[in-house]
Amino acid sequence: MEKELVLVEKKDMIGVITLNRPEAMNTFNVPFARALNDALLDLDQDDEVRVIVIRAAGKHFSTGISLPEFKGKNQRELREFLNLMDEFYHTLPRMKKPVIASVKGAAVANGAGLVFACDMAIAAENAKFGTTAINVGLICLGPAVPLVRHVGRKKALEMVLTGDIISAAEALELGLINKIVPPDDLEAETIKFAEKLVQKSPLAVQIGKTGIYSMSEIPYHQAVDYMDELFSSLGGTEDAIEGINAFLEKRNPVWKNK
Repeated sequence: MEKELVLVEKKDMIGVITLNRPEAMNTFNVPFARALNDALLDLDQDDEVRVIVIRAAGKHFSTGISLPEFKGKNQRELREFLNLMDEFYHTLPRMKKPVIASVKGAAVANGAGLVFACDMAIAAENAKFGTTAINVGLICLGPAVPLVRHVGRKKALEMVLTGDIISAAEALELGLINKIVPPDDLEAETIKFAEKLVQKSPLAVQIGKTGIYSMSEIPYHQAVDYMDELFSSLGGTEDAIEGINAFLEKRNPVWKNK
């Protein structure tokens, strides 16, 4: 039986995706990239899931695209190949549900890009990050897209053009991750963080994610008007009314996702 390259499990409204090529440091190849993107899309449509976690089997989160995959391809074939390798950069910001990366070991090249593209990230103290393709004559242009939105142009150029590795502490300082935890606590702390989001109104979370991604692409005053429009659309929903009533009545809300 062929090994599953990406494992999916669900528990308590949290969907967990496990990158499952530990023998290859969870590098991307064609079936792996397809399996990851399919898992993201499936969980986003699953009514039993409110938050998604991406974690990794083995010692490392992901060390990017498997280098032998580049061999023997002409420019057209490389373009089609990269479309698949980079599909998650399109999928993640378009998803309704928040996605949290749980990072240990090395997250470099497209592995770093996956972390940068996730909505949030929790990292072990010993995690390391880098846009390292420059070191083998390539360049991390896919990872640069979410990276530059986090750190700005100058720091993104430094990281992409030097290929230097940064620590979890520096990644936290740059805003690339949300929290650092001891390695032994990574899984529990990630689930604890996800559980906090599960308790929130799923409609409010969805609208919040949509709004924050969208407003970054439009001018300031237009962004304010757009966010007000989203907020007003949420305010009339059953869950918004339930949330206000529950607060005033000093009880826990019961979300209906409508």
